[in-house]
Amino acid sequence: MKAVLWDMDGTLVDTEPYWIDTEYAMAEKYGGTWSHEHAMNLVGNALLDSGDYIRVHMGIDRTPQQIVDELLDGVVTRVQDDVPWRPGALELLTDLHADGVPCALVTMSWQRFVTPILAHLPEGTFATVVTGDRVELGKPHPEPYLTAAAELGLDPADCVAIEDSNVGAKSAAAAGCTVLCVPNHVPILEGERRVFAETLAGLDTAGLRSLTEGV
Repeated sequence: MKAVLWDMDGTLVDTEPYWIDTEYAMAEKYGGTWSHEHAMNLVGNALLDSGDYIRVHMGIDRTPQQIVDELLDGVVTRVQDDVPWRPGALELLTDLHADGVPCALVTMSWQRFVTPILAHLPEGTFATVVTGDRVELGKPHPEPYLTAAAELGLDPADCVAIEDSNVGAKSAAAAGCTVLCVPNHVPILEGERRVFAETLAGLDTAGLRSLTEGV
């Protein structure tokens, strides 16, 4: 394990409720319909893909780009007030940094949502940040994780990814990473190069290395 590549939404921070609240508010504003099942179908997806899904299934007369912009307006406002860190995430980040293990953030959220979250972390916490508006193909395509590993100068096979969704786990595994799956709002299927944990709480660098070695 030469580096750790972190998903953000649902893994580092539990912002999914912010997205879901904003989706329901949008449905009410434009006279659309929405459900928890639809919201769960979006977890881990690229934002423009989610925008198109919302356009079709919510039944509102907005373009995917307009939908994404309005979603981001809502969640950025929420996260500026409160960053809901996942249990154990900050402690593991701190321990990895102390042990000299570089970390990257690999998220399908766009930079303007990521920036206020990073502002709550020490400078240099992440050696590189790959956001959804930086890649051509989002998760579950491997491009986001391939990009992060390349920017760290590493083979993806030497990296551990931490993910909370099946979409994200597919992306990381397809890139060649070992994936620590910590399910949160949606289930993650068993698969190649995947190991599972119920929580990051109590996990340190040595524990993460032990969990993921030989996978």
